[in-house]
Amino acid sequence: MANIIIYHSLIIAGELLVVLVLAHMLYKRRTPTSMIAWLLFMILMPYVAVVLYMIFGSRKRENRYKKEHITLKKHTHRFDKENPINEVLRSYDIADAVENEHFELFTDPLEAYKEFMNCIADAKSSIYICTYIFRYDDVTKDIIKALINKAKEGVEIKILLDSLGSIDLYLFSGRLRRLKKAGVQIQFFMPIFEMPFRNYINLRNHRKIYIFDNKKVLSGGMNVSNEYFGSAPDASRREDILFLVEGSSAEQYFEIFASDWFYASQEKLSFSADTIQNGGDAYVQVVPSGPDMKKDALYEALLCAIYSAKKRIWIVTPYFVPDVSLVEALVIAKHKGIDVRLITPKESNYFIADLTRSSYMRELEESGIEVALYNGAMLHAKAIIFDETSVMLGSVNIDNRSLFLNYEVATFVYSAKVIKEIEVWMQKLLDRSSNGVKQPSAPRRIIENLMRIIAPQL
Repeated sequence: MANIIIYHSLIIAGELLVVLVLAHMLYKRRTPTSMIAWLLFMILMPYVAVVLYMIFGSRKRENRYKKEHITLKKHTHRFDKENPINEVLRSYDIADAVENEHFELFTDPLEAYKEFMNCIADAKSSIYICTYIFRYDDVTKDIIKALINKAKEGVEIKILLDSLGSIDLYLFSGRLRRLKKAGVQIQFFMPIFEMPFRNYINLRNHRKIYIFDNKKVLSGGMNVSNEYFGSAPDASRREDILFLVEGSSAEQYFEIFASDWFYASQEKLSFSADTIQNGGDAYVQVVPSGPDMKKDALYEALLCAIYSAKKRIWIVTPYFVPDVSLVEALVIAKHKGIDVRLITPKESNYFIADLTRSSYMRELEESGIEVALYNGAMLHAKAIIFDETSVMLGSVNIDNRSLFLNYEVATFVYSAKVIKEIEVWMQKLLDRSSNGVKQPSAPRRIIENLMRIIAPQL
């Protein structure tokens, strides 16, 4: 009798949880696609789906352990060039684009590594590192050695790693012992096995921000490992971008890092640097994105940029799993006579993402949009050119995870010189790409279209 009561109690409790989850979805005003995906999952595997929803279902943080919203400091020097992207971002209290003394692009992994090491060597007061992946390999052993030497010189060094992206170092933190002994402070963002009610395993810090003396900043898509850069050539190394910003924008990158660091360590950082002169060769606008932003400002800016484009939209992304609005915007742009191109790897490092993207790419092709599949090493770079007026760089992929779930940072650069450099680089990618997605068999087409159901969760 007691077993029967327990059995029925568990069933009732499970059904109540399902009802609560459904109520939560309605309260959160989710998109129809997302709701349908979760509902189908609950029909097929109700109790498993409820547990996974509790882990993965939340996006914007609203509990007492939430990360504070980021508000970037406004500069008195207003961006005087009319640009719809800047106007949309300003309406969400994103700081205006500001001039910087120097902006430099690195698409060669050897040059990127050289610049990274030079920035460490030249640092006099502080080095702040935030990255998703920090591997322990031959390249990072040299980086660790350089950081230890700078720490011994009295340079303040703080390293923030995502606990899932850098899972090896999170689980085997003994490899960081020498850094800690030298005085380097290391924190893991949202530790997987600590404070479960504070952390959402689904919301990862995917930002790449490397700040030196609060003056120079390296950012882009490159994590810290041999997969991305190094002192010697490696044919398997990923195709990616790192860029250097030197000037006023350093303070905005610092504010993002300081917010993330405070969440992980409860230590407040204050910005201090010698006077930075305005003026330079590029206007730069720093745009954080993720659960610590009140609204989806970056996503709206992307849509605005697509609808505002007059001549071209060239996209480079490793993963292409967009939502319906982005696909429609690109198709409409093509129908307006705009040159729309998508450059993405022939095969990425995630089979599920490749399978899911196929129907979206095929939809673009059916509208006349050029889809180029890069045949070289894994293409991990993220860049979008809008006409001759702006280019978006940073850590953001064109998929639901990057646009709506992860903590990310994008950088809009308003510079004809930088846009031209990115265009030349993209052309080299196109020269090594094959055009068009193969026509699938009937079973594969069905599977690809079904994968759209889980696309909001990728």
